[in-house]
Amino acid sequence: MSSSSNIKDYSNTMISQIYNKVIQMHKYFFKFFLFLLITVTASAEVWNSPYSAEQSKEKILFTSFSLPYKHLDPVVSYSKRESMIISNIYEPVLGYNYLKRPYILEPRTLKNMPEIIYYDKEKQQVDEESNNVAFSQYTFHLREDIFYQNHPAFSKSSEGDYLYHHLTDKVLKAIESLDDFKKHSTRKLVASDYTYAIKRMAVRQNHSPILDIIQEYVVGLEAFSKNISKIAKENKSKSERLDLRTYKIKGVKVIDDYTFTITLKGKYPQFLYWMSMNFFAPIPWEADLFYQQKGLIAKNITLNEFPVGTGAYYLAENNPNKELKLLANPNYHDAFYPTLTQEEINTSHISAELLKDAGKKIPFIKEVHYSLEKESIPLWNKFLQGYYDASGISSSAFDQAIQVSTGGDMGLSEEMKERGIQLKAFIEPSIFYLAFNMLDPVVGGYGESAKKLRQAISIAQNEEEYISIFTNERGVAAQSPIPPQIFGHLEGKEGCNLYVYNWIDGKCVRKSLEEAKKLLAEAGYPNGVSSKTGKALTLNYDTTASGPDDKALMDWRRKQFAKLGIQLVIRGTDYNRFQDKVRNGKTQLFSWGWSADYPDPENFLFLLYGANGAVVTNGAGVNSANYNNPRYNKLFKEMKTMKNSPERLAIIQKMVKIAQEDAPWVWGMHPKSMALHHIWYSNVLPNAMSDDTLKYKRIDGELRAKKQEEWNQPVLLPLILLILFPILMAYPLYRAYQSRQKAVIKEER
Repeated sequence: MSSSSNIKDYSNTMISQIYNKVIQMHKYFFKFFLFLLITVTASAEVWNSPYSAEQSKEKILFTSFSLPYKHLDPVVSYSKRESMIISNIYEPVLGYNYLKRPYILEPRTLKNMPEIIYYDKEKQQVDEESNNVAFSQYTFHLREDIFYQNHPAFSKSSEGDYLYHHLTDKVLKAIESLDDFKKHSTRKLVASDYTYAIKRMAVRQNHSPILDIIQEYVVGLEAFSKNISKIAKENKSKSERLDLRTYKIKGVKVIDDYTFTITLKGKYPQFLYWMSMNFFAPIPWEADLFYQQKGLIAKNITLNEFPVGTGAYYLAENNPNKELKLLANPNYHDAFYPTLTQEEINTSHISAELLKDAGKKIPFIKEVHYSLEKESIPLWNKFLQGYYDASGISSSAFDQAIQVSTGGDMGLSEEMKERGIQLKAFIEPSIFYLAFNMLDPVVGGYGESAKKLRQAISIAQNEEEYISIFTNERGVAAQSPIPPQIFGHLEGKEGCNLYVYNWIDGKCVRKSLEEAKKLLAEAGYPNGVSSKTGKALTLNYDTTASGPDDKALMDWRRKQFAKLGIQLVIRGTDYNRFQDKVRNGKTQLFSWGWSADYPDPENFLFLLYGANGAVVTNGAGVNSANYNNPRYNKLFKEMKTMKNSPERLAIIQKMVKIAQEDAPWVWGMHPKSMALHHIWYSNVLPNAMSDDTLKYKRIDGELRAKKQEEWNQPVLLPLILLILFPILMAYPLYRAYQSRQKAVIKEER
C-alpha cells in the first residue's frame, strides 16, 4: 500500500474519531441541556430569587440597610435609621396616631392620656393659666396587660432565683448569642421600668444625647445625674454592676405597680412629645443587670445589640454584616388598626384604601428581613425584580422612576406604573440652611450694613436652582425656620420672605441679582469690594463636603458668591473638627440642618433663641449661628409654653419677621421625601414623627410571588446557544467525514 494511501487512511481515521467524540460530547450536552431545562422549568419561580418561594408567599417584609447599626440602646440612639428598628421593639407611654394629620399623640401603654396638675412655689394647686405655676406634675396610669418579649434575663429557677444573672466562665464558654440560653421567660410591664429608664438616662457614662435638655425641667434630675455618674465611675473601677433600683430622683416617683409621676419645673407642654420618644422607653432592671455582666460584654452581647421591649416585634437576629431579622412578638398586647370619624377622614385627607383594616388586630406582618445592601444599584435592581418590597429613589434611578412635567410636577414614570408601583411623597418637617456666624466681625452683627450684607447673599443663593440640580427637585425653598405641616408655617403672601423674594402674580419670586447688588453696595461692598479698604470681600465656608464627589456642589456654591463679586474660600475638614469649629464659633459660613423632634414650632424656633447659642453654652446649644436678638428672645419665651392658638400664631409671625430681616440664615430648603413600594405592600403612609409603623402595614405574599414569577422568567437563550454551538462545530467535521467516505468508496470501485 502506498504512503499516500496510508496518509488518507490515517486522515479518515482521525476525522472519524474527532467526529465521534464531538457527537458523543453533543449527546452529553443534549442530556445536560434537557436536565437544565427541566430544572429551570420546575423551579422558575425561584430562578434568581434571594429567598425561597415559600418565604415569598409569607407575610414577610423584605427590606434593606446600608450600614451596620451602632446603637440599639434607646437611651443612646438619636439616629433616624436606628429608630426604624428600635421603635418597633420598644414602647414609650405615648405615640402618634398613624392616620391623623396634623399629628396627634395618643396612649401606647397607658390607659388614658397623662393627668397634669399645676402647683405654685408653696405646692398649692393652681390653674394652668395662672402666672404662679412653679411645677407641673404628670401622672401616668399604665395598662395591666402588657408583657415583655421572651428573654433569658427574666428566667428563674423553681426556687425563684434568676438563672442567668451570675454567669460562670464555664457557662459563658457555650454562649455566643441569646439563642444559646436554654430558657427564656417574660414578665409584666410595670411603672418602675419607666423610672428606671430615666435613671439610666441620667448616668453620664451612658451618653444620652438629651440629658442636658431634660435635666433642665425634671425636678432633681440634674443633681441625681451628678451623683449617679460619680457612683457609676466608682463601680466601674471596682468592676461592679450598677443597680439603679435603690437610687431615687426627687421629681420621679413610683406610686404603685402601674402608676408613676414626673414633676417638672414650671410649664413645659412639649414634655409629652419627649415622652413619645425612645429615650423614655421602659427598661427592665433584669435586662440592665443581665447585660452588665463582663463575660457578655466581652462577647458583644449587650442592650446595644439585643434590645428588650414590649413592642409588636423583637430582634431575632442581628448580624450587622449580613442581615437583621424582626419577628412578631408572641407576647404583644392587644392593639388595633386605627379608626377615624368622617370628620377626621375629611381633615386628614386619608384615602379609603388606608381604612380597609380599620379596627383589625395588629400586627399584620409576621417577619421583617433587613438585608445589607451597600450599593444603591443592586438594591434598585432587586426592587424592580420584586425582591424588595419598597425602595428609596437614588439620583441614578431618578429618571427611570420619576417623570417631571413641564410645570415641575413629579409623578411615576410609565415603566413604574406598568408594574403597579406606588409613589409616596411628602415635605419633611426638616430644614437645611446656610448659617452666618453672628459673632463674626464681617458677616455677623445686627447693624443695618450687616443685615443688608446677609440679605444680599441670601438673594444670590439660588435655592431653587440648588434643588433642581442637586436634589432632582426633591425639596421646596424655605421662607422661614418652620417647615410645612408644623403650626406657624404660613403659605401664600403671608409666608413669603419679602427680604429675599417679591410677591408677583400670586407667587413668591426670588429678587433679582440687581436688587442683591444694590443691597451689597448699601452694606459697604459695591461690586463685592470694601469701600473702606478697597479690597475684594473674601469669605470662608467650612464644610465636610470635601471629597471628589462634592466638587460640583462646591463649584456651584462659589458661583453664587461670585455673582456678587465675593470670593468664597472652601475650607474642607473632617466631621469632628467641623463640629468643634461650629461649637466654638470659629466659622464664618457653614451649612447645617435640623429635623423635627416633635411637631411643635418651638422645636424649630429654639434654633435661633439666644440662650441656646453654641458659644454661650460651651458647645451644647442648638443655636449654631449664635443668633441673639433680644426682641426675638423675649417673644420666644412668651410663645414657648403656649398652646396652639391665634395668639400664639401672632407671636410666631412677629418672631419670623424679625429673623427674616436679620437673616442669620440663608433659609435653604425643606427636603421632599420620595419612596416607592410595590402594590402588594399596603397601608403605607409616610409618618415623619413616628417610626413604630410596621405593625400597621400589610403584605400580600401570594400576589408578590405571582409578580416575581412574572417578572423573573428564566432566560433560556444562552442555554440554547450552548447546545447549538457543539452541533454547529460538528457540522463541518461531519461534511468532511462524508466527503472522505465518498472518496474511499469511489476509489474502491
